[in-house]
Amino acid sequence: MDRAAVVVGHRTPTAPECNISTSTLAFDQHFTKTAKGKLLLAEIVFGMLVWILLGGTDYFRLPALYWVMFVAVLFWVLTVCLFVIYLTGVHRRIHQVPWTTLYLCFNCTATALYLVTAVVGALSVNHAIRGRHNYNSWAASAFFAFLTTVCYAGSSYLSYRTWKTTEEGK
Repeated sequence: MDRAAVVVGHRTPTAPECNISTSTLAFDQHFTKTAKGKLLLAEIVFGMLVWILLGGTDYFRLPALYWVMFVAVLFWVLTVCLFVIYLTGVHRRIHQVPWTTLYLCFNCTATALYLVTAVVGALSVNHAIRGRHNYNSWAASAFFAFLTTVCYAGSSYLSYRTWKTTEEGK
């Protein structure tokens, strides 16, 4: 009886599976050291202080403070999203979006609305009893709203300069 010889072969490793996902998003380490990155971080911190200080009080007793809370939370969320977009470099990968124009419009709108918000917040402080929790929190919230307005104004200036140079280059 002849037995067929069994050939034992070594299997070569195959190419890696095609379903492995890799991300092209990268963390831009230097973004937070730029003026734009520092201003975005300041906007996030000061904006968060505005709505935290206001949210910890009885702001619902004064209808004008609804506006302050709305603007503070809305622009805080949008600024965090914009920060993540710039931090991950998404703005360099999606060329269909005019990022410089979008950033300029966003910052100018935020500056104008935050200025109104800061004034409304400052005028609302008079409706609280001096020395009480609401008074102190509302006064601090108004102060940080003015600081946030200054940060958005600085971002508006920087985004205008960037927009102007990109428009001249076309």
